[in-house]
Amino acid sequence: MYQEDEDNSQRIGLWAVGAVTAAVVIGVLGFSVWGNSGSAAETAQAPAQQVVLTGGDQVVVENGVVKFYFATGSSNLAEGANEALADVVAGVADGKKAVISGFHDSTGNAEINAEVSKNRALAVRDALIALGVAEDSIELRKPEVTEGSGDNAEARRVEVVLE
Repeated sequence: MYQEDEDNSQRIGLWAVGAVTAAVVIGVLGFSVWGNSGSAAETAQAPAQQVVLTGGDQVVVENGVVKFYFATGSSNLAEGANEALADVVAGVADGKKAVISGFHDSTGNAEINAEVSKNRALAVRDALIALGVAEDSIELRKPEVTEGSGDNAEARRVEVVLE
């Protein structure tokens, strides 16, 4: 009888953990879909998003700044890059300039980090060109401080702004 009660308690515990996990996953997915369903004007006016990085390639639009995050050593653009750049493409069509700046983390060789950061910025530039932005409407700007702020996953990024 005691063993049966213990088994039932374990089953209930596992079901509770599973239910909480499912609720969190559904909530995150629902928020992601709901958060990305607004118009471009709403996106530009949206408050800053909290970004949780897992070390992989990701793209986020935050206060009108398109931020590409990269896995270590990667210059691959995340899925959704073209959609994230839509407002930049529209802004350039209205006469603004797209300014691209690359940052890197503080781990590893500084020269290699600088080269990877440059390759990431070039990948974003190439994506803008592929979307029809003229190369003379794009400026690659090396920031004064190339080592990004935040943890390493946040530091490995390229930012695109309109000026």
